[in-house]
This record gives sequence, structure tokens and C-alpha cells, in this order.
Amino acid sequence: MSWDAMRDWRGDFWGRVVFTNGVFDLLHPGHIDVIKAARAAGDALVVGINGDDSVKRLKGESRPVRSQAERAYVLAALEAVDLVTVFDEDTPLELIQYLRPDVLVKGGDYSESTIVGAAEVRANGGDVIVVPLTPGQSTTSIIERMRG
Repeated sequence: MSWDAMRDWRGDFWGRVVFTNGVFDLLHPGHIDVIKAARAAGDALVVGINGDDSVKRLKGESRPVRSQAERAYVLAALEAVDLVTVFDEDTPLELIQYLRPDVLVKGGDYSESTIVGAAEVRANGGDVIVVPLTPGQSTTSIIERMRG
């Protein structure tokens, strides 16, 4: 969904909006655990994904494995996800400020002090949730196992 369409949707939605973000290159159980926990924290879940250029800057030239359109399609097909949007910046701060979610959720590789947008969500009266990591689950480890 475009940012403008998302803003219109947000203006019409009266429930508790939850936001999480990431690359979501190769969807794995750790991603699903974060998505399920995020969905349980509110009435609608918005997932922001890094655009392809952003992923290349953050993860290197060999990433993403899947295009932003493919990653968005897979996430949008999940029952727990209400809306998917793409951000081209290296962090979702601008998107978080634009959406103004009620809850921000990230995986346990972050602490609240390192979560981009946490201060802004708290300043707006929202909550920040850190979901414990699912042991042994990361896209990087999957790619390494595939390479042998």
C-alpha cells in the first residue's frame, strides 16, 4: 500500500494500530513469532519492509534474495497482517512518524533503547514491545546453510 493510501486508511481506522518492520527476505519461524506477537498487541498490524536499495545498503550487494514486491506479497498474504508498505530509507523513522502507530514491535535482537521510533511512539502515548528471539532463526544463518 502506498503511504498516501495508508494515511487515508489510518485516518478511518479507530482501533489500536501495531507496527513492525524489517527486511523479511526469507520468511522464517522467527519472523512469524514477531508477526504473531505484534498482531496480538492490537486491532490491526502494519508491516513496513525495507525497499530493495535500502536492503543492499544495509545487508550488502547479494541481498535482498527476494524483491520488495515479492516480500510484500508474501507478507500481505498472512492472515495476521492487515497492511504492508515499503520504505526506502535505511530506518523506518519517517514511516513511523507518518503512520503514528499505537504500538511498535521489534524482535529481541533489539532493546527499547535501540529501536528506531520507540521514543516517538512513547511520546505519542504508545507502547513498545520487544519479542524474544526464536533460537536458531535468522535469514543470514539460512543463507549460510544453503551455501554449505
